[in-house]
Amino acid sequence: MAPVVRFAPSPTGFLHIGNARTALFNALFARREGGTFVLRLDDTDTARSTPEFAAAIAEDLAWLGIAPDRAVRQSDRVGLYDAAADRLRASGRLYPAYETPDELERRRRRQLGRGQPPVYDRAALRLTDAERAALEAEGRRPHWRFRLDPGTVTWTDLVRGPCHVEAESLSDPVLVREDGSYLYTLPSVVDDAEMGITHVIRGEDHVTNTAVQIQIFAALGAPVPVFAHHNLLTTASGEGLSKRLGHLSLRGLRTDGYEPGAVASLAVLTGSAEAVRAVADLDELAGLLDLAHVSRAPAKFDPHDLDQLNARLVHEMPPAVAAPRLAQLGIPAAAAEAFWLAVRANLTKLADAAAWWTVVAGPVTPAIAEPGFAAQAAELLPAEPWDAGTWKAWGEAVKARTGLKGKALFLPLRLSLTGLDHGPDLSGLLPLIGRERALRRLRGEAA
Repeated sequence: MAPVVRFAPSPTGFLHIGNARTALFNALFARREGGTFVLRLDDTDTARSTPEFAAAIAEDLAWLGIAPDRAVRQSDRVGLYDAAADRLRASGRLYPAYETPDELERRRRRQLGRGQPPVYDRAALRLTDAERAALEAEGRRPHWRFRLDPGTVTWTDLVRGPCHVEAESLSDPVLVREDGSYLYTLPSVVDDAEMGITHVIRGEDHVTNTAVQIQIFAALGAPVPVFAHHNLLTTASGEGLSKRLGHLSLRGLRTDGYEPGAVASLAVLTGSAEAVRAVADLDELAGLLDLAHVSRAPAKFDPHDLDQLNARLVHEMPPAVAAPRLAQLGIPAAAAEAFWLAVRANLTKLADAAAWWTVVAGPVTPAIAEPGFAAQAAELLPAEPWDAGTWKAWGEAVKARTGLKGKALFLPLRLSLTGLDHGPDLSGLLPLIGRERALRRLRGEAA
């Protein structure tokens, strides 16, 4: 059976590179196995979910190259959750509880003070009908908890191997709030069952949730999917990622000029047995994804790694791929290929090319340290047309005239032509600068 996987973000903020890791693991797994990738927006939190964030999620996935085979919103599926909740109530697995948050917190503190685990004591199950009626007469509205069966919940995780959780170590989870809205857990199970999700690939922060959800699947008579809980990305200092870290949001990384292939490569390969390297093609990246080889340790990444991966992709980018984006920077199509081949090895981001086009087209204020040297160099400028060999031939002529060589020869020429002491090989730039601009710059003019 072809796998069906899902990425289920909450549209309450922008996706960050850690979210991209989960999205890519699912999308690439489906791509490699010939399966289906579902985008499921967990938007039941109506107070925080917005259409703007939902649209941003779709845009960010498209930027990464991920096209969902199906997209759904949980807010459109509440009737399914109502029906499931009614079934659980009828079977006695979903029961009303009336404690306030303050009461629960005081109870938790007492348990901790006695050296007991802070697990819900199921006091609500001991209420009589009269006591429940009295609480409701006070104006209390119940939240609804799922009654966990005792015992060990086991599963074989595609990342972590054999896993188990003792149900007695967990509180009966709240599935329905006092206002009738649903927390994450029940809609997730209902949707996984209804959509035929075969593999749930998500972060390791959901491991404990898995024990609860396996019991809910069983209570609803639904098949249990295969689980895979990958390690989480952290910053180099070990800080967890969140939507508050705007500089690590996919939107922020895109605005900063990073290539989607660099972001995807770092998100997928960090914390795996594969060496982190730049992979521009998602099919190739899918071939490198092996859930069994994902480490159990936190996956630390350094933004400097992203710069290195990005630079590698830019250096290898063919002129035909770069040309449309160079046009957006104002670089004419006639010069795009020659210019790109001349400068790409000096770029970290494609947008950096704009600065080097200014060096070509001007205006550039030359740095003339020795006017006499510059004048001799100007006299020796060969006639056009120029090609990749012009720079070397001109340099040899200036060397013969002045007796200078090495850095003493080429640095003053570079400073005169570009105003900079560094940059791309001038054998590629000089023909683009052209003889007229080169002469003016050698004469100390801004051109």
